[in-house]
Amino acid sequence: MNKRLLSGVIGLLAAQPALSMDLVETYRKALSYDSGIATAEATFEAQQAASDVTRSALLPEIVGFGEGNWNDVDGPNQDADYTTLAYGVRLTQPLFRADEWFRYDASQFQTESARAEYNLAQQQLILDVATAYFGVLRAADSLTVSRSAEAAFQRQYEQAQERFDVGLIAITEVYEARATYDASKSQRIAAESDLAIAREQLARLTGEYEEDLNNLRRNFPLGRPEPMDPSAWENLALEQNWQIQSAIYELNSTEANLKTAKSGHLPTLDLNASYGRSDIDGIETATAQGQRDGTTTEAQIGVTLNIPLYLGGGTKAGVRQQRSLVIAAEQTLETIRRDIRVNTRSLYRTVNTNIESASALEQTIISRRSALDATRAGYEVGTRNIVEVLDAERNYYVALRDFADARYDYVVNSLQLKQSAGTLNPQDLADLNNWLSASAPGIEALANEEDTLNDPTQ
Repeated sequence: MNKRLLSGVIGLLAAQPALSMDLVETYRKALSYDSGIATAEATFEAQQAASDVTRSALLPEIVGFGEGNWNDVDGPNQDADYTTLAYGVRLTQPLFRADEWFRYDASQFQTESARAEYNLAQQQLILDVATAYFGVLRAADSLTVSRSAEAAFQRQYEQAQERFDVGLIAITEVYEARATYDASKSQRIAAESDLAIAREQLARLTGEYEEDLNNLRRNFPLGRPEPMDPSAWENLALEQNWQIQSAIYELNSTEANLKTAKSGHLPTLDLNASYGRSDIDGIETATAQGQRDGTTTEAQIGVTLNIPLYLGGGTKAGVRQQRSLVIAAEQTLETIRRDIRVNTRSLYRTVNTNIESASALEQTIISRRSALDATRAGYEVGTRNIVEVLDAERNYYVALRDFADARYDYVVNSLQLKQSAGTLNPQDLADLNNWLSASAPGIEALANEEDTLNDPTQ
């Protein structure tokens, strides 16, 4: 498995020009602003340091020591008054400490788990940015449709009022038109609120409020996932999904901790070495009636063996505790694998459904526009009533909105599929960004012109 951090490919985005608020620029801002990715990075770095801490228990320990004493001894044939000063260095090298070795193994697995979580956080940020970005575009399109529908229903209401005034229709048709117009106003108000909320969601990631975002080009291709086999995607996810990788390392860590607990029954062996000097100043004895000064040098080397015999039952209890934690980690890993397996296959089918839905809705827009024009013409000559016209108007605008949603759903679900498979990286945003343009016509082009949908230049 590739253990490199996803941040290693973030440099690919540096070549993208930041001339407007497009998807890449949004991601750049989120990288430097989002607190979630900063937390994951700091956690990973902290765990790296923790691994170094546990390793230090296996390395030599060298300490310097010093000691000064004043001594006054009185007794039969002894009257001493002197000072001693001792100093030197002491070395301790663990020779056999199984618990520290297993504890170091556990810390390394925890570091790899933190690395996987950091990569998962980077993928999640990519997905969050794309979801929030296209969420704004989705809400903006929905508002455009709502405004166009409101304007159309207002015209229908005004025309119905005029027809009623000259006696061409009954008052019930005016009421129908007015009710539909009023409902469209409430939908427009809700759409305005949805757009404001979507902008808030995007600003939470970037720290900035942007009014204009580049939109998808009309000829954006909705390609099927490659490989075109759900089982292949499932196998890829089981091998590379970062959430699974993190759970595997957590399991390895708990197994190492179990070995650490069991090693509490094992002896420990340390190498000890020291070298020091002792200075004696001012020894005076009652018999000698004089003073003696001296310096002694001492060097020691040896080994220390400790054999645990009874520790109050703590070692056995610790083993039981860690064994239960291993079982819990195994079950957690199995649950994650099952969830990822189901989620990956579901996303694969959902992406293909989005493609088919978008294709069908593309034709639905044309059909419903034609039906709307025919219904309007029939209403003018008296063969259709106002309810049929309003229904045709409503169906047309629903098709517009659903078509836009299907395209955005395809983009977001495709990224989710890659995240589930563990392959999502910033280059996916860069590739997607190539299909964004500030001049790309929005959904209002469809709302106003029935022939722009099949225009290959858009």
